[in-house]
Amino acid sequence: MNGIPVIDLFAGPGGLCEGFASLTKGESRCFEIRVSIEKDPVAHKTLSLRALFRSFPVGKVPAAYYQYIRGEISREQLESDPAVIPYVKKSYAEARCAELGKNDHSEIDSWIRGGLAGAKEWVLIGGPPCQAYSIVGRSRMRGSNPKEFESDKRHFLYKEYLRIIKEFSPSVFVMENVKGMLTSQHSGSLIFNRILEDLKLPGNGHQYLVRSFSVPGEISDSDDFVIKSENFGIPQSRHRVILFGIRADVAESVPDLVNCPERFSLEQSPLVCARDVLDGLPPLRSKLSNRYDGMTDSVANWQKALTNGLKVLEKKKSAVPLRVLERAQWAVTKSWIHKSTGGQFIQSDILMNEPLAAWYLDPKIGGVTLHETRSHMESDLHRYLFASSFAREEKRSPKLRDFPQALLPSHENVNSESTPFLDRFRVQLRNQPSTTIVSHIAKDGHYYIHPEPSQCRSLTVREAARLQTFPDNYFFEGNRTQQYHQVGNAVPPLLARKIAEIVLRLFQSAGR
Repeated sequence: MNGIPVIDLFAGPGGLCEGFASLTKGESRCFEIRVSIEKDPVAHKTLSLRALFRSFPVGKVPAAYYQYIRGEISREQLESDPAVIPYVKKSYAEARCAELGKNDHSEIDSWIRGGLAGAKEWVLIGGPPCQAYSIVGRSRMRGSNPKEFESDKRHFLYKEYLRIIKEFSPSVFVMENVKGMLTSQHSGSLIFNRILEDLKLPGNGHQYLVRSFSVPGEISDSDDFVIKSENFGIPQSRHRVILFGIRADVAESVPDLVNCPERFSLEQSPLVCARDVLDGLPPLRSKLSNRYDGMTDSVANWQKALTNGLKVLEKKKSAVPLRVLERAQWAVTKSWIHKSTGGQFIQSDILMNEPLAAWYLDPKIGGVTLHETRSHMESDLHRYLFASSFAREEKRSPKLRDFPQALLPSHENVNSESTPFLDRFRVQLRNQPSTTIVSHIAKDGHYYIHPEPSQCRSLTVREAARLQTFPDNYFFEGNRTQQYHQVGNAVPPLLARKIAEIVLRLFQSAGR
């Protein structure tokens, strides 16, 4: 293992460490993920699978891995394959299932110590759980039980991160969290100020310079720590706080941190739109739910449901703009070509323009995995047909006030002016980055309607993963709900790679 050691805390399915591990020089990795820790058993299963993938020599992944993600063999058969067996132990030594803050510190420390193997120069990455910091999460918790909110231990899970810094003194740390962290309060004071001061002086005899990846030089405002992903070539408007901590002795050996700070900041990139990563995937129809409507799923019944939706839009009292109506009529006509609802694996030629193809595509897959549609009620299909047709013509996703009266949901807050209700049905626009992919995508698809009206559906797991910039050979374990949840909770790996490039530049400049 010749790469710079990396330890990943609160790793989720591994988006952040995937970005670091993706940097290679020849057949060697510039960074070696030595330990990654995640508490959720299903996310850990995904994490350990990717650790196995990274254990193989660069570019020499055995055929058994692809057989597994295509659903042709079991995980047990994969790990029993002669070409895979030599790497299994290493992958499980890297990916650990544990809950930081609950598991014994000595056990966690032994994993880290063993992973570092005496290395003094290394990188700590990760992001403590965000529910206590997110605006939606804290509003819900504070509103329902203020005392429970104040005592929620997740406010202080960053101290587990801090404890590792204090104990092991990494050369660099990268800490990620939601933007709401900047405004979250505890006991009447901003918790971010407390976090920042603790990270600067962790109590181990070292000081840390805490910088921004997006704003060169000194920080003038806490908002400077926010990375707006869409500005850096990510097909998603995801705004996250990411802190770049540099141990003082390392910082002192890099004069360019002061003289040429832009060398250690993200470079802005041309906008990447949703269509750039979604086009080229096999088109699908949604499944038809019979929960309330009594219609069993079939191509004919799905077509009937769309036709019924079109009839609603064609009524004069619906007052649908002519161009939107014509788009919906065209979509229903075109929808006859969509027969498949997808599956765990679809054999297909997958097309994409460079340079994105080099990041996403892997011809060894032979198609695409985890590209299967959800079931939708007929009434929601009517709304999706209108919303996606409206978005295509008006270049914006419709608010509830734009919907025909007949398509409004029967909800007591339907006339509310608050944003969550106005945006109850949100279309991802073709010619813009998507909205933020969050874990709520696991619960329903209303906020993630596909931009193509003729497909009349929400996004598949693979489409959500592409907007999060996971390569197509990245496989998520668990059922579909668990897969969506993992994707929504992750750091975009391509953004993590760009951050890793800056960290590598720092090590090279420091001569370490």
